[in-house]
Amino acid sequence: MDATRAGARLRIVLGHLGQPPARALVAHPTLETVSQANLQPQQFQYTLDNDVLTLEQRKFYEDNGFLVIKNLVSDADIQRFRGEFEKICRKEVKPLGLLVMKDVSVAKSEHSQSEKVVSKIQDFQEDEELFRYCTLPEGGVNVMYHGIQDYKPNNARVHLVMEKGDTVFFHPLLIHGSGRNRTQGFRKAISCHYASADCHCIDVKGTSQEVIEKEVIKMAHKLKGVPENLDLKDVWMFRARLVKGERNNL
Repeated sequence: MDATRAGARLRIVLGHLGQPPARALVAHPTLETVSQANLQPQQFQYTLDNDVLTLEQRKFYEDNGFLVIKNLVSDADIQRFRGEFEKICRKEVKPLGLLVMKDVSVAKSEHSQSEKVVSKIQDFQEDEELFRYCTLPEGGVNVMYHGIQDYKPNNARVHLVMEKGDTVFFHPLLIHGSGRNRTQGFRKAISCHYASADCHCIDVKGTSQEVIEKEVIKMAHKLKGVPENLDLKDVWMFRARLVKGERNNL
């Protein structure tokens, strides 16, 4: 990435962090009201020129880095995804490459093959039922977790109000996350990462991302037995799956 692009990305991140104090922010389930005077034709960087999003939605995403779409997933689909998740927990289905992560505090209890133990399933792209979600219009410390340098807990935050079936889209540079589940019930969510089929991988050797590449290769070798002489591009080529269109670079 050249200095100009890197500088532009840094300005976006700082812009997101430099919002008003948290007490001045009001959560809204979809998007804020945008003045029609500000909806003049412009060059959007992060959305495509099609009829999927309104001009107001594109403007909000451009300025804020996230967008909530209400009721994107139907109740019927949610029931199907939940059923598939429960089958995986009971080991009735074993999709290729799927990684099941369990709560170590109860992993050896009488619930060892139920959803009470499973905290997360990862790399579900080969499960046909769960992957269908991608096509729709942690307890303990994770070795793959990387903190945010110089992050201050009192930085401004926006708390999103979401309901069953809602979907939120984040810009990859926007710092985001969720707190722990404080209820007695389950809180299930599906997380997908999208990229254009026309984008390409860059060589991360000598950059801040090189340490992540080494961790990914090490984990892939340990869990999947892949050769250790691969690079990050090889891993993502293996893990990626086409959602729509034609697979080009990736």
